[in-house]
Amino acid sequence: MAEVAQPAGAAVAVRAPAGVRARVAANRWMWRAFLAGVFLVLFGPLVILVLFSFNDSNVLAFPLEGFTLNWYSVAAQDTLLKESLVNSTLVAFIVAPLCLVLGTLTAFGLTRFRFRGRGAIGGLVGAPLILPWLVIGIAALMAYGRLDIDLSLKTVIATQTICTFPLVTAIVSAQLFRFERVQEEAAIDLGCSRMQVLRYIILPHIAPALAAAGIFAFTWSFNNFEISFFTIGFQQTFPIWVYSSVRNPDHTAVVNAISVVISAVQVGLIYLAVRLLRRGGAASALGIEEAK
Repeated sequence: MAEVAQPAGAAVAVRAPAGVRARVAANRWMWRAFLAGVFLVLFGPLVILVLFSFNDSNVLAFPLEGFTLNWYSVAAQDTLLKESLVNSTLVAFIVAPLCLVLGTLTAFGLTRFRFRGRGAIGGLVGAPLILPWLVIGIAALMAYGRLDIDLSLKTVIATQTICTFPLVTAIVSAQLFRFERVQEEAAIDLGCSRMQVLRYIILPHIAPALAAAGIFAFTWSFNNFEISFFTIGFQQTFPIWVYSSVRNPDHTAVVNAISVVISAVQVGLIYLAVRLLRRGGAASALGIEEAK
């Protein structure tokens, strides 16, 4: 029987050997199992937290006693909780803008200029991201005591700003490293001033990074416990209130309820920050079109 000639350029399906297919399938299932384990460790406690926030008992044990919204009502009426939330929000709203200014200026200095000691300064700026906040909090407490400075929200704001603005520097620097200086030089050649280049070329490019860095700085400040615990004095922020409340079994369910609300808000903010970081390229392109 004559063989049928295959047309030129026709794709011929080649089936992988059984051993190769088995290894690929095993790797795929191992990867899925690993991801499932990671998600279970990360989000399993949050799921349990949500379940017990609706439990009609302040005892953290299965089976659940019943469904109730009473703990959310109790949390809304807690005066100390409201005060701690106000303090944490106030501190975060001050720390985030300060970190944006300091972090952005530092990022410009480290990425746009070449000077002696630039590497050492970059390492010094990034040190708070590596050092444990517990050590920083104790060191700040000793420094304020030696300088005879009274502990208050002002000392919390100062210490958190020092520890948080390096995060903004890292995010903005990463965006500036991806910026093509050719665009800036072309705008200057076409007659744009430095302010126009900053407004129409540079800022649109780094705007998503600035927004994301601001959100991350806000959440870092709001959630910080170690620095706040050692530098706040007799006031309370939300993490300190949680620390003092969980030691009382009668307040456990209230902590669960307010933690669910705070977690939902912060997950939304972090999701927004990630989306803003992904829009960096589109914002840069828009800025170029406006400059034209």
